[in-house]
Amino acid sequence: MILIISKKQETTTNEVIKWLLAMDKKFIRVDEDEVFEIKVKEKRIYIESQRNYFYIDEINSVWYRRGGLKFKNFQYDSPPVDIHMQEHQHWLQDYVIKKIESKKHVNKQNNSAVNKLLVLEQAKKVGLDVPEYYLAENTAEVVFDKTIIKPLTGNITINAYKDYAESIMYTNVIAHQEDDSFFITFFQEKIEKDFEIRSFYLNGEFFSTAIMSQNDERTKTDFRKYNLEKPNRNVRYNLPVEIEEKTHQLMVLLDVNCGSIDFMKSGDKFYFLEVNTVGQFLGVSAMCNYAAEQAIAEYL
Repeated sequence: MILIISKKQETTTNEVIKWLLAMDKKFIRVDEDEVFEIKVKEKRIYIESQRNYFYIDEINSVWYRRGGLKFKNFQYDSPPVDIHMQEHQHWLQDYVIKKIESKKHVNKQNNSAVNKLLVLEQAKKVGLDVPEYYLAENTAEVVFDKTIIKPLTGNITINAYKDYAESIMYTNVIAHQEDDSFFITFFQEKIEKDFEIRSFYLNGEFFSTAIMSQNDERTKTDFRKYNLEKPNRNVRYNLPVEIEEKTHQLMVLLDVNCGSIDFMKSGDKFYFLEVNTVGQFLGVSAMCNYAAEQAIAEYL
């Protein structure tokens, strides 16, 4: 049995499930609104929600996409007993999650979010080129027009900001001085690129796409500022073997076996930018006919 942990109406999950159905593979899908109770029957642990019920020893493989397993915590009237039982429940829940994650898997709930700063440090350790970067609370040392700014968080959206239902934080070039100090911010050297590369990585295999974003002023700094009237050209691309080997080392160090990885080619260098463990990949998969969603279904 395959366990899928995701969110409602998540498009990538839906596409992988289509392949699982075609392959006649049995699966259980858990969405973000489900709350499970941990129970035992005949010495076997099972978890139960209003929608799903399964023994954890029935699970053979797991795909963590988004969301996460959530558990009901029982409360007790006596404060000392409640403190003890909260810890008791914590370790039982921790055991269930880790037991499930010990199965064959595509990503894990416990490390689904990676720290961008730590990832960049590890990338340099394995020998990948990384644009120079630093943290600062002001623009005193910024080289204007040659420095970019981007969020440290993996979530690039802000919901219900001012009059916008959803606002996206794009990569931007710093062009002027800020008079006031601000919260610690990530600054990085601006690289004059030949093109960008988005690689979908699955268990040592790379599905890479070259994105020709440099010739359009709209997408030059951040290709996610899509020009729908004149879209960027996207073509299949093979990264040099040495870059794939170093990146594979990085993913092993991070204990992540699936994700979207961004590079930038400039001259003879391939600059590593970041890895997103739960990023979207259907677009580049479809444009380059990679069928990455089929590859996930086959692996599971």
